[in-house]
Amino acid sequence: MVQITERAKDKIVELRQKDGLDTAHNIRVSVKGGGCSGLMYDLNFDAEVKEKDEIFEDKEVKILVDKKSLLYLLGTTLDFTDGLNGKGFHFVNPNASRTCGCGESFAV
Repeated sequence: MVQITERAKDKIVELRQKDGLDTAHNIRVSVKGGGCSGLMYDLNFDAEVKEKDEIFEDKEVKILVDKKSLLYLLGTTLDFTDGLNGKGFHFVNPNASRTCGCGESFAV
């Protein structure tokens, strides 16, 4: 399962409204090769649910994850911070053995 914090939910709702998207545009979380630690997170809006997607719902937000990415993301929580140490979405991933300094890439 992939979860989101209340702060992440609020930011997702804000960005969806700002972009003029409706609730049919879900959050898609995936993992791609790259970054300084080997794997990178990818986060965007997507209205299309694909055949191999797993769908999670947390705090009334639907989260789409393809089956390949799910192996790396099980138990992950998506958070949003806007503090002095950086602003943006952050992944708290219990499967990551190490992450880079910016938190955008990880290794398992």
